[in-house]
Amino acid sequence: MDQNDIDSTELIKRVRQIEIKTRGLSNHIFAGEYHSAFKGRGMAFSEVREYQYGDDVRNIDWNVTARMNKPYIKVFEEERENTVVLLIDVSGSREFGTQLRFKKNIITEMAATLAFSTIQNNDKIGVIFFSNQVELFIPPKKGKKHVLHIIRELLTFQPQNRGTDIGEALRYMTGAIRKRCTAFIISDFIDSANFEMPLRIAAHKHDLIALSVADRREMELPDVGLMLLSDAETGRQMWVDSSDPDTRKAYALNAQKRMQEAEAAFKRSGVDCASVFTDDDYVKCLLGLFRKRG
Repeated sequence: MDQNDIDSTELIKRVRQIEIKTRGLSNHIFAGEYHSAFKGRGMAFSEVREYQYGDDVRNIDWNVTARMNKPYIKVFEEERENTVVLLIDVSGSREFGTQLRFKKNIITEMAATLAFSTIQNNDKIGVIFFSNQVELFIPPKKGKKHVLHIIRELLTFQPQNRGTDIGEALRYMTGAIRKRCTAFIISDFIDSANFEMPLRIAAHKHDLIALSVADRREMELPDVGLMLLSDAETGRQMWVDSSDPDTRKAYALNAQKRMQEAEAAFKRSGVDCASVFTDDDYVKCLLGLFRKRG
């Protein structure tokens, strides 16, 4: 058996493992929570009827009202089909992890769980992989075969670039997805550029949710003396003395500031967000988000 056959066999095994775990979660834990949190967010016109006391006057159909000489309102019903888009950060920083798992492992499992929850509710699922540019777009479709294709890409995709540009991914989605959708941005949100304006524009058009994945070592330095830090996205390296309390304090304050700025941008843009660390249970994170929205 050649190396390609071995790689293919191992890939099939890994896809199967992810499928069993994440489909089980979506079937037994998230099914009802997902439905109540995201189903029916879109509204489709159904019919007109006579105005009744207590109806929202904003729904009055003035054309019909003028013809009939009495007030009529537009009646809307929840759209039965939703489209979900996952914006997956594949930049270099996702390869970091000092606890139980790398950030990319958490991102893969969260994305797969959301994908299976989506098709279980008969919704479409699409994916945008992004670094400092859009690396791959998988258009929304239904079905298990489509989800397994997404999982294979989550496990094997190799980006051409290592930087991060969240704004570019949001602008791409806003142009590519015409109909209102539910979109999850899964990222560590380590981005030197300000992405708040494209975030606001995308949130105005779509139902946007931010899922932040981080490692605790990104928030604080250990006291281990002289150490070499390397930027996974730029390749830039720097020696720092971690035994210096001021150095550790400055590092922690900078990390905290970055996280607070992202959270503030989400709040100002009306974007729901949830955070998970690599040693956390992402199941609790997703359940908490679903129940808050349900």
